[in-house]
Amino acid sequence: MKFIVLVYNDPALLGALPEADFKTTMRGCLVKADEMTRAGEVLESAILEDVSTAKSVRIRSGRKTVLDGPFAETKEVLGGFNVIEAADMDEALRIAEQFPWAQTGSLEVRPIRDMPALRRSVGL
Repeated sequence: MKFIVLVYNDPALLGALPEADFKTTMRGCLVKADEMTRAGEVLESAILEDVSTAKSVRIRSGRKTVLDGPFAETKEVLGGFNVIEAADMDEALRIAEQFPWAQTGSLEVRPIRDMPALRRSVGL
């Protein structure tokens, strides 16, 4: 079963880390992700650019609006994701807690819907 681990960070907490500490944490995260990839637990990872580069698109009543930035009501912003393979939610949480970003933000773990099964269920 596939799960997505969404990595939310508080930019203020990340910015407060000394550069050497940030690099050490990032290096450890990348090494751990490589280990988990080799073990078949992590299927894909990505790190998003800074939140200041984001744009939001909305279409209402046929009218498109493009706005700068995300507009979540939170200090923590989506910083990246990992697609993992796990037998169930308990195992997915065990895998997710190994990422150090839970210390500066939070990790949201959600199952990924089986798209081929969904397509079959709607007759595609």
